[in-house]
Amino acid sequence: MLYPMNKLIGLGLTALDGDIGTVRDIYFDDQRWAVRYLVVETGSWLQSRRVLISPVSIDSTDWQASTLHTRLTRQQVKGSPDVDTDQPLTRQHELDYLDYYGYPDYLSGALLWGLTPYPVAASGDLKPYNRGEEARAEAHGDPHLRGHHEVSGYALEATDGPLGTLETFLIDHGSWAIRYVVIDTAQWWIGKHVVIPPQWITRLAWAGATITVDVSRAAIRAAPEYRSDGEFLREDEAALFSYYNRPDYWS
Repeated sequence: MLYPMNKLIGLGLTALDGDIGTVRDIYFDDQRWAVRYLVVETGSWLQSRRVLISPVSIDSTDWQASTLHTRLTRQQVKGSPDVDTDQPLTRQHELDYLDYYGYPDYLSGALLWGLTPYPVAASGDLKPYNRGEEARAEAHGDPHLRGHHEVSGYALEATDGPLGTLETFLIDHGSWAIRYVVIDTAQWWIGKHVVIPPQWITRLAWAGATITVDVSRAAIRAAPEYRSDGEFLREDEAALFSYYNRPDYWS
């Protein structure tokens, strides 16, 4: 199942022993293309502090109740490292967070979540741990994490000119992988939305708010349309890859 990333904004989160808060933003990884953290504004029980919640912590999603259920307790959330959502999230802060919850680092292996293709935690009670000074000495530079609010509205460029703006992303329900960039072409071709796999992006200029994709405007103009009011099913994906004559990701 695929769903728009912006559909997560505004969902409530619950702990095993009560409410946690509301999703206000989403951090995603622009190298492996996956959701890494939900930015959650806690309620009055924690003075409206903002905390990070990893997909590893999510137990289930109740779309009808607009709620994400976690495997955490409120005490665990209360003791988690502080995050300044007005500043870039550093690798040091990530390691502090992962160490606190006892979660593996998603960069520790070649798969989407390091050693697994899904955000799963080890069985049994998780315990905080420290990765050691050697691992922390290597934790520097750009963690390649971006916020959904930050990039929404960024310009998309085709190989031969302006294409439209980034509206949101389509996420895989099980893996939290970003499967597609949703593009609003209204500035060029009125009334049409299309999707492009992020692997077709050839240039990311976050500072310049521009993303370039390896597709021509003519190809986009005749491409299958994405309708946000309906489901994007596997047959829709197959039709998309067939149209562009490019290999899919699931075969």
